[in-house]
Amino acid sequence: MAASFAPRAVFPYLDSLPRSYFLGHHAAGLSKMKTMLSSIDLVIECRDYRVPLTSRNPLFEESLAGRERLVVYTKKDLGNEGRIEDTWREDIIRQWHRPSQVLFSDHKDKKDVRKVLHFARDHASATNSLTGSRMMVVGMPNVGKSSLLNALRHVGLRKGKVSQTGAQPGVTRKIGTSVKIVEGAESGEGVYLVDTPGVFIPYVPDADSMLKLALCGSVKDTIIPPTTLADYLLYHVNRNAPDVYSNYSSSTNDIMVLLDLVARKTGRLQKGGVPDVEGTALWLIQRWRGGQLGRFVLDEITEDAVDRKRMESEGFGGSMNQARKTEKNVRRERSRQKHLDAG
Repeated sequence: MAASFAPRAVFPYLDSLPRSYFLGHHAAGLSKMKTMLSSIDLVIECRDYRVPLTSRNPLFEESLAGRERLVVYTKKDLGNEGRIEDTWREDIIRQWHRPSQVLFSDHKDKKDVRKVLHFARDHASATNSLTGSRMMVVGMPNVGKSSLLNALRHVGLRKGKVSQTGAQPGVTRKIGTSVKIVEGAESGEGVYLVDTPGVFIPYVPDADSMLKLALCGSVKDTIIPPTTLADYLLYHVNRNAPDVYSNYSSSTNDIMVLLDLVARKTGRLQKGGVPDVEGTALWLIQRWRGGQLGRFVLDEITEDAVDRKRMESEGFGGSMNQARKTEKNVRRERSRQKHLDAG
């Protein structure tokens, strides 16, 4: 990185971004989960390791209360590089979730998958049910629920995948049937896991959180303009791993300069040799999601940040009515501000 280069200290505030991606199948899925809760022994909630605070959905805590919970932070390989800061971050997250148990997992790492399996097996043994133990995996869209289920089944039973996965959210749209992940002992039927559709937050409290969720793939790539999302990625890359795009460009805060150079060097050109800016933006985003453009966490994880998130969550609440009320107030304030600016 050039000595004279300074990354942006803040990302520009974007007031026009959508703040919701709560779809019909999200609501239907959550309603169905509530009706199944009486037959569920354990709720396994998946969150994205790169956005541990932002990928929390308070609807799960409200709607699925009364069941023991295991929180699994998926995609650990995309944010943990074995540094001391990673250990500190995970310790803070564990403290935040007490008394609930927390695991950090890369579904491609059999050691991580076995930790989840051991927890499930121990929990099932404690219930001592002759009919087996039923567990439910929940989480925001595209946090890796189906990938975790497939990994548990593969490692636990050496069987192939049963849940379809994809790069975009919404692959799982309905609650599936129970899938065995642990064989039963002589006195029981084993452990079964139910896959569920991702459920988005009814209302995202700020634009920064929406950008983080979109960058991690929790909303479809058509919801936020690719160049805006690529610019937000560049902002974080420059603050965490500014050398990762050195093969294409010198350090820059100008996303259009970077997209132009990357498009030309990778041959992403339209008629007349015009750079395909949007296609290149999506390509960069997908590379980051796959770990080829830096591996880092987007959320600030400190004790103060966790306290702020806790206070924010208490103010926002977990109910749909509270979410709608918050959204209405924000829209009213935006409208008032526009009238003031126009005057």
